[in-house]
Amino acid sequence: MTTLDMDRLVDDPATRVIVCCGSGGVGKTTTAAAIAVRAAERGRKAVVLTIDPARRLAQSLGLRELDNTPRQVEVDGFAPTGELSAMMLDMRRTFDDMVLAHAGPERAREVLANPFYKTISSSFSGTQEYMAMEKLGQLAAEGAYDLIVVDTPPSRSALDFLDAPQRLSTALDGRMIKLLMGPARAGGRGLRKVVSAGFGLFAKAVSTVVGGQLLADASAFVQAFDSMFGGFRERARRTAELLRSSGTAFVVVAAPEPDALREASYFVERLAAESMPLAGLVVNRTHPVLAELPSAQALAAAESLESAGTAPLAAAVLRLHADRVALDRRERRLVARFTKAHPSVARAEVPAMPADVHDLDGLRLIGERLADL
Repeated sequence: MTTLDMDRLVDDPATRVIVCCGSGGVGKTTTAAAIAVRAAERGRKAVVLTIDPARRLAQSLGLRELDNTPRQVEVDGFAPTGELSAMMLDMRRTFDDMVLAHAGPERAREVLANPFYKTISSSFSGTQEYMAMEKLGQLAAEGAYDLIVVDTPPSRSALDFLDAPQRLSTALDGRMIKLLMGPARAGGRGLRKVVSAGFGLFAKAVSTVVGGQLLADASAFVQAFDSMFGGFRERARRTAELLRSSGTAFVVVAAPEPDALREASYFVERLAAESMPLAGLVVNRTHPVLAELPSAQALAAAESLESAGTAPLAAAVLRLHADRVALDRRERRLVARFTKAHPSVARAEVPAMPADVHDLDGLRLIGERLADL
């Protein structure tokens, strides 16, 4: 097994973007924050972008809240040789910024005021994942930070983050969108064509838009947005290139559980297929044994103490140790199965913390464990 050298990764000035990805509930947000804290303390000017709706990152960094603009972390006891900023994706604000960047003032006002736009900018399938990539592209283009750490969205599938630009672009450039251009070119015939050609399907796709103005609002939006499609695609292309560049490193995060490791395996294979640079796997919340005492011996000793009616606390500790040994053995089997399938993937393991991480000290400790070779 190759060990993932996290300090070497964050110390390398050529590393400009670290993307933490994996299935939901495996600790991506905490891992991303811990990497960013360690990078700042080792001299990098880092920013961490989270898409976590629970706002745990702000609390752990000592901030009351995060928003769509990076905020520098300045709290007592934190004096890094570098600098750390943090932000949380505001999906609607990011979409608005993209519209403003690709349209003139008048056209932008038309788009931003359109009820149809207000719906797709907050609820269209794939919008959150796409806007996470859009914000990453914005931060990289601004050049204010020498390291960007990204916590990917808590999607059902970790692959959604990579698929988002193509999915959203296809949806906004598909047959129904082209039909909605019809009213401007063909008068009433175009509107009737939309209704007869699949209004029900399209209304279901955008889901929450209601009312008699649906088709008029949708058509007006598409006509106003049409001139921006080129810029939309170009931004997606540039961000995809950034993700494939040598300055980007993907860190797959998984818990030592079958579903999480299966998802990690799929993601590793997808990254390879897409020629995207994988740094390695972080197996989070492991349960290594704390003493070299076989499970059978621990159970035998516990039973002996219980039979004698002495040292009940010691007997309980021995049984807990036996359970821990069994859990550790199970986790090692699962991780070994992943390693057998992907022998070249570097790996780091982070033992489970005794409590949820909610402050900088906890993030520092995780960073130390990530770097513990």
